[in-house]
Amino acid sequence: MKIRWMPALLILIVVAVTVRLGFWQRDRAHQKEALEARITQFENAPAQQLSAAPVALKDIEFHRVKAVGRFLTDYVVYLDNRPYNDQPGFYVVMPLKLADGGVVLVNRGWLPRNQDNRTTIAPYTTPEGDVEVEGIARADASKAFELGQGGSAPHQRIRQNLDVTAYAAETGLPLQPFVIQQSSDDHDGLVRNWPVPTMDVGRNYGYMLQWWGMAVAAVAFGLYAARRAAKKEQAPTV
Repeated sequence: MKIRWMPALLILIVVAVTVRLGFWQRDRAHQKEALEARITQFENAPAQQLSAAPVALKDIEFHRVKAVGRFLTDYVVYLDNRPYNDQPGFYVVMPLKLADGGVVLVNRGWLPRNQDNRTTIAPYTTPEGDVEVEGIARADASKAFELGQGGSAPHQRIRQNLDVTAYAAETGLPLQPFVIQQSSDDHDGLVRNWPVPTMDVGRNYGYMLQWWGMAVAAVAFGLYAARRAAKKEQAPTV
């Protein structure tokens, strides 16, 4: 049988690429599983006490932390488009000035949005004086989809998203590079039924099987095409 090199080469390229992509999705799934195990381990560990000393995000993310300080109410930011039980609302993000110096942002919880006027903030309370806050260190206070940066422009009380580094530059506050997702209860009227972080590992395994299925299909198509070509070559000419 005469081998047609160009079609064979194309099939080999398709197989090599799809097999490699399948392994990449498998590796991503393994990485996410390892991260999920770390998150579970951190959540069950004792809370780390924060101080004025800066802590790198990579060394604190997903750890349980606690901090003592007072809330800076003048710097509050309300993150819009944060639904809870299909009801629109805000996340209340407020800096906490630590008792021994330094500042850390706290995602205090969820607040329902006024259906008639989105700029009207529902009542909630803020503890006066020093308070102990406990929660999980996160890279941000959650991110929502937005077109451009208009919804997160500086000096707005209601925003779509909040970048910690940009907010530190905007306010001049010496912020830690992470946000505390508060779990402790201050009886302030805010909801803290936080969604459980999920890595969606099943999706990666699904993509892995799809890529490898495409590799098998490419091989099967190549064998089928080669068989048909061989039959044509063997067919007697009239």
